[in-house]
Amino acid sequence: MPDFAQSPYFYLLVGILLLLLLWLLYRFVKGRGSKFERVLREIAYERVHDLVIPNGDDGEILIDQLLLTSQGLLVLELKDVDGAVFGSDKMEDWTVISEQRRYTFPNPQHALYDRIAAVRQIVRQVPVAGRVLFLDGAEFSKGMPGLVATLDQLLEEFGEKNKKSAQVKVEAFMPHWELISRRASGS
Repeated sequence: MPDFAQSPYFYLLVGILLLLLLWLLYRFVKGRGSKFERVLREIAYERVHDLVIPNGDDGEILIDQLLLTSQGLLVLELKDVDGAVFGSDKMEDWTVISEQRRYTFPNPQHALYDRIAAVRQIVRQVPVAGRVLFLDGAEFSKGMPGLVATLDQLLEEFGEKNKKSAQVKVEAFMPHWELISRRASGS
């Protein structure tokens, strides 16, 4: 009787089991995803990232994330910072102070207004909102400026409890979503 470990079927079986194990691991990791991905899956019915559209002044503008929600379109500008963030609606520069360093960056609300306006020029009949989304490493100890949100606040504001009525609204927005998708791809 031949030794099974020497058989070519042994290696085939080991290969199949290894592929199955890798597939299960991939599905587990993909299913868990990051909190960012989970929140966006919850509020967005369609989504596109790194979208380039006309800005209305013979130029183009880059949008980090554009989401189709039950409330209309949502422009997201992402900020992934760790530390205390000091900023307000009227400040030109915001400051981040962390254990490692201190730095400033321009008030992101100004650029967000431009992105919202560019989207509104394309889809005039759909509500368009915008948020500067700070991921979980940011802390606003002096209060959060307008149009700034965390993932939890985004879910609270744009999440839908009644998925059936939300789907009806989303279907009404779909032609406008397709319009901006075509415009972005240059069609």
